[in-house]
Amino acid sequence: MVAFAHYPDDWMPHLVLVHESCDLSKPVLTRIHSECITGDLFGSQRCDCGEQLERALEMIAEEHGILLYLRQEGRGIGIINKLKAYNLQDMGFNTIDANLHLGLEVDSRHYDIAIEMLRSLGVSRINLLTNNPDKIDAFEDSPVKLVHRIPLVIAPKAENEAYLRTKQHDMGHLFNLF
Repeated sequence: MVAFAHYPDDWMPHLVLVHESCDLSKPVLTRIHSECITGDLFGSQRCDCGEQLERALEMIAEEHGILLYLRQEGRGIGIINKLKAYNLQDMGFNTIDANLHLGLEVDSRHYDIAIEMLRSLGVSRINLLTNNPDKIDAFEDSPVKLVHRIPLVIAPKAENEAYLRTKQHDMGHLFNLF
């Protein structure tokens, strides 16, 4: 595990898990995962984040890859705003409209730090485990070459079907669940 921070005293750095047998001479299976404390830690079924993280870690263990864990809770809005957005979602807003109603961006995450982290580890080529077109776009004109995108699709549940439908239809995520 390696911690990455802009400042030495940063108490919430980004993290990287690198498999001990990771071979940097080949494209490395890589997951860029943004923090989701409700899904990753508490097992919330409102999203697919925790299940994506669990499946990604299994695949990374099998393929000797890398997990980048970015501290960008709630698509970059933070846990307090995320909980406010959850309350709005309980009132019928979708995940996009809830953020906009709060005066926030739909997705304010940035992936330039992920590219910096990979470069500092000596990674030059990756197979990216993602459904998010924004993550793919981040590697366009990047010094880290994206060789392949590998889907990471989690079957919908009653609790997250509307969320996944919004990600697919309104945010352009690359899965065909509906």
